[in-house]
Amino acid sequence: MDDDGRRLRDNLIQRVNVGDLLLRSAERYPAKEMVCDGARRWSYRDFDAWVNRTANGLLRLGLGPGDSLALMARNCAEFLAVYFACARIGAVCVPINLLWRQAEIAYVLEHSQARAIVVEAGLLDAVRAAAIEPEPLPAIVVIGGDDSIPQALSFDAMCRSESSEPPEVLIDDRAPISFLYTSGTTSAPKGVVGSHLAIVMNSLGTALDMRMTAADRLSAVLPLFHTAQLNALCTPAIAVGASIVIQRAFDAAEMLDTIERERLTVLFALPMMIRELVAHQLAKPRDLASLRLTVYAMAAMPEAELRLAMEVLGCDFSLMFGQTEMSPVSTFFRPEHQLSHPGAVGTPATNVRIGIMDANGVLLPAGASGEIVYRSPQVMTGYLRNEAATDDAFRGGWFHSGDAGRFDADGLLWFEDRFKDVIKTGGENVSSLEVEVAIRATDPAVQETVAIGLPHERWGEAITAVVVAAPGVTIDCDRLLAGIRRTLSAYKCPKAVIQVGQLPKTATGKVQKAKLRETYAAFYKILPPS
Repeated sequence: MDDDGRRLRDNLIQRVNVGDLLLRSAERYPAKEMVCDGARRWSYRDFDAWVNRTANGLLRLGLGPGDSLALMARNCAEFLAVYFACARIGAVCVPINLLWRQAEIAYVLEHSQARAIVVEAGLLDAVRAAAIEPEPLPAIVVIGGDDSIPQALSFDAMCRSESSEPPEVLIDDRAPISFLYTSGTTSAPKGVVGSHLAIVMNSLGTALDMRMTAADRLSAVLPLFHTAQLNALCTPAIAVGASIVIQRAFDAAEMLDTIERERLTVLFALPMMIRELVAHQLAKPRDLASLRLTVYAMAAMPEAELRLAMEVLGCDFSLMFGQTEMSPVSTFFRPEHQLSHPGAVGTPATNVRIGIMDANGVLLPAGASGEIVYRSPQVMTGYLRNEAATDDAFRGGWFHSGDAGRFDADGLLWFEDRFKDVIKTGGENVSSLEVEVAIRATDPAVQETVAIGLPHERWGEAITAVVVAAPGVTIDCDRLLAGIRRTLSAYKCPKAVIQVGQLPKTATGKVQKAKLRETYAAFYKILPPS
């Protein structure tokens, strides 16, 4: 046996690979249902065979280790099949955000050096428009298409006649499985390089922290192209042999019906979704006895709102906190801490070490505020083709999150704000998150809110509340401001309230504060100074 043969042999025996999470669960639970996508259902054995046919089809197209494959689709079983097929052959999956416009798609296709794309038929025109520059993609594979589409191959045709045996390909543990592009609100998106090792460690650790087992049935309703749904829920579920029910989009009534019909045990949703679920459940109760855990993300929930949700949905609640660069889970706010430490974001995830660091690179004690920094095998490999950004993020031997926070005496982490969202007003730093919590607690008519700093000739930045009213109600801005003044110190109170019909958001529901700051940059030049 030559050296290449030995390397492949040893790699197949010892490697850490995202694709093997599925393979091993298929061997442990072959007949168990893995995926439900509408009327379509797959067992672990059948889905694993489909992934192998997909992987062998991609190999036949000429893709292999290190090659980038873009993936643009709504939530569907094919999305997961392509992702795990990439893992099996060492290709790099590049999910495309469905909210991106043509220029953003074109940038990511070029920057990731995508050699092919798998795209849902209804999104094909957007891909063709974006792929003109700098040159057309060599291969386009269409989900839901047929062989009549010009210059494209149908996904079913690519897989149909391929072997259902797993391909044997040498793939290093730290080889990339994905390039995930972060939101580029002030600059071009950065490609986060996620390794097989990072995603596997995150998946196993998250499954442990959530106490996930093969008996669980989970909903996948947030976008699969985002790491929160893909790697915080789906890959952990597959690692332990749980079942996944895919949903195209969120609808509160349909979600409650699905929990009842499919006997879901774990729900992953944003706080705004949970509010809608509570309202619909109060209006028309369903049998939710199967639900054991609701996991929420993006932000802590106000205590009164959390108590009501626990009572109405009748299950434990947990918060997952992290970011794309952490693959993505960095802390887990456990059920037992929800009401004893309301507002915290939890304790470190299984594989994560967390520090609080000052501007000079010194780690700070409990109670002191600073930047949240991490050490973990889950940390990204780096930013794709951006050595300067990687070096800055990794300075001092820690990954710098860009988040401000502190640990309390009980070892729980408190997120204070993104550094870029801290409002610098009258010489003081104010957490936008603290202001937002006060606004929501003051007036139930406020359905959504953010606090931003806008240019002001006296204050430097004036704290400004941007609010969305709940359906059928109105917001009395003067009364809202008066109520906030009874809660917060004067310098933390908003100078004005801006009412809008909706807030600009990313695909996962994160409000794009940079867009609001840009939109209302001249607000206090129009109003008389206060």
